[in-house]
Amino acid sequence: MKCWLKWSLFSVALLVSGCRSTPKPTAEITSEVAMPPTQQATWKPVTFVDKAELQSGTGGMDSNAAPEFSVTDSGLRYRILRSSDRQKPTASSTVSVHYRGWLNNGKVFDSSYERGEPTTFPLKNVIAGWTEGMQLVGEGGMIELWVPSRLGYGEGGSPGSIPPHSNLHFIVELESVR
Repeated sequence: MKCWLKWSLFSVALLVSGCRSTPKPTAEITSEVAMPPTQQATWKPVTFVDKAELQSGTGGMDSNAAPEFSVTDSGLRYRILRSSDRQKPTASSTVSVHYRGWLNNGKVFDSSYERGEPTTFPLKNVIAGWTEGMQLVGEGGMIELWVPSRLGYGEGGSPGSIPPHSNLHFIVELESVR
């Protein structure tokens, strides 16, 4: 009984001390930190756009929206993130890749990284943007693809994850080519 009484009194004391108001500060504390100009600069990701139809993952792709990307004749935009002089796949190759795919609004619709293992498939069995884009990077390389709707899933989309007319964005690491 004594133990129970001691714990009860202790709990009440803690409760009362926690309910007291804190004293008002006598002086306002401020801090100013000078940042070098390089850290003050803001950056604007190329995948985030303002128009509603583009935020939903659909709509056109502005030709000036991503000047750091190269553009193929078909309209596929890409940039090599890690180059490799090793074997490049052909349209008939089977590749093993790690990738992340997202819509214009930033919503990730698929990711082998989240599954924790690379994905292997024949390039002839994927969207045209992948078949074309993967031939631009060698084994061990990494590429970012900006796939217009017509080279992706087009007007049908992919029910449940990709709306119709969606432009797709991918980061892809090419692990192996067979």
